Amino acid sequence: MIFFAILIALWAIVADRRVWDPMLFPSPWKVAQTFGADLADGSLLNATGISLRRVLLGYGISLAIGVPLGIVLARSKMVEDTVGSLVSAFQSLPSICWLPLALLWFGLNDRAILFVVVAGSLVSIAIAVQDGVKNLPSTYVKAALTMGTPPWRIYTQVLLPASLPSILTGAKLGWGYAWRALMSGELLFVSLGLGQLLMQGRELADMSQVLAVMIVIMILGLITDRLVFGSLERHVRRRWGLAGA
Repeated sequence: MIFFAILIALWAIVADRRVWDPMLFPSPWKVAQTFGADLADGSLLNATGISLRRVLLGYGISLAIGVPLGIVLARSKMVEDTVGSLVSAFQSLPSICWLPLALLWFGLNDRAILFVVVAGSLVSIAIAVQDGVKNLPSTYVKAALTMGTPPWRIYTQVLLPASLPSILTGAKLGWGYAWRALMSGELLFVSLGLGQLLMQGRELADMSQVLAVMIVIMILGLITDRLVFGSLERHVRRRWGLAGA
């Protein structure tokens, strides 16, 4: 908390000295005032709810497809040489590049944004899971087969649990990419959400609104990182005997 208090104090000092025009660099008090006004009229809560619904739906689809895809890519040489090459190529393609195609396919609606979110996060999840499964010791599978484990249960009882730390890493990366893809989609065409509030602030030259929305996005990311992924990572470390690492 002390660190953030120092940052706010420095921000206030720079704003007070008018190093930049107050319209371009508002004080923290002005941003807080705008934040309160947006909360009072419900626009900020409504936009946050819409954006969260979109990102959670797209992220859920990415997890449902990306995790099994990553496992199959790691276990099948033929799939890795074919589909894996395509996945690797998509990794270098920014998610915003999918937006024109999504608009042509789905039109100006939520399905276009959902497509961009899935395209932005699925690849990172699949590649992280693939790397995690490929780096597992081969003795895990050999021991399970020696003990009579059916081949199809190797995936659910050996590979999936053993690669859980890598899956969690991929899920965390995928969440970040999903948010970036969502903001790209919401910024580039008019739709309800946090991206629309950012564009409204830009069009009205209201930098305090832009900064207020940016702070909300960062707070949401911090809460997710600390409360959700942080708790899962601590549990996985304890479960795998890595708590002291």
